[in-house]
Amino acid sequence: MDMVDVSNNNGYMSAAEYVSMRNEFGVKAVTVKISEGGTYKDPYAASNIANVQAAGLYVNGYHFARYATKAQAIAEADFAGQTAKAAGLPVGAVLATDVESQEANNQSKATNDRNNAAFMKEIQKFGYRADVYTSGSWANNKMTIKGKTGWIAAYPYVVSGKNWYSSNHAWQWSSTAKFRISYGGFDVSQLNSDYYTAGQKSKVKPTNKAAVKANNQKANKNTSKLVASAKWVKETKTYTLKTAVKLHTGASTSSSVITTLPAGTTVKTDQAIIQGGYRWARQPRFNGYGYLATGPASNTLEYVKSGATHTYYTVKYGDSWWTIAQRNGLSMTTLASQNGKSIYTTIYPGQRLVVR
Repeated sequence: MDMVDVSNNNGYMSAAEYVSMRNEFGVKAVTVKISEGGTYKDPYAASNIANVQAAGLYVNGYHFARYATKAQAIAEADFAGQTAKAAGLPVGAVLATDVESQEANNQSKATNDRNNAAFMKEIQKFGYRADVYTSGSWANNKMTIKGKTGWIAAYPYVVSGKNWYSSNHAWQWSSTAKFRISYGGFDVSQLNSDYYTAGQKSKVKPTNKAAVKANNQKANKNTSKLVASAKWVKETKTYTLKTAVKLHTGASTSSSVITTLPAGTTVKTDQAIIQGGYRWARQPRFNGYGYLATGPASNTLEYVKSGATHTYYTVKYGDSWWTIAQRNGLSMTTLASQNGKSIYTTIYPGQRLVVR
């Protein structure tokens, strides 16, 4: 499992998660989605590039192509190159053109070769090395891939008699790989040359394992202290951040900051609490938890903490005994019973129920 490619589809990826890929699964390089077409910039490109480098991995980029003409190919290469520069992709890295959409357009081999050549020539003006990503069948029939060139996705690896296992720069053998980290379902490739692990002017140093371990232990220790003094309620939610938000090691603004999540980040949470004037949500991570404030305590709360004994939930329109019980890890009978009611009792919006 030499190379993994990531995009906004995988959500925010921390440096620690890339360290796990490197240490536990032998990943050497990560190829980051930079852009698409002539206007889309992947919101995670900059954080992915920085965190991949911090983890001591080689970093490259790719552009999801939408061009159908030579002029469009050049324009998209200029857009991709400028976006990659702004996101911090180092000079000497590969910036490949991903031509999946061309398959749907059913363009001729001559047209594809012309457009891809134009993109790859233009991208080199930004100091990046060029390559083309496509499927095995498309590489056989709709473009020219000679010798050890190209990054080919082929399942099985022999397509129309062509062995893509070892005859090109990289062979993508799966698009559903799972790691012990969030947002699973990754494209993974075998490297058949050093094309994706060479050419970068500044080589990054591997992350110090002892330092990573010490930081994680410190974060977990601080988190344990905070959690021990507070009561949490179950929450299974997916947030899409409207603005950049700091992710902390605990539910306090004074706790250490793990990272700053950019606007557009998707965050999945499992618990929530009202504490210190804010409503906090907890994000499960592969090495512990992260905590983010979803807003002030008075802002659109679902859960209301009252006293030291119980936690209450305010019924909303559309709620039922079943939905509230499922959300809080209870059976309907238990939920109704602890509120002095039965599951046949009608509940109304605005009514408060004990959930803890």
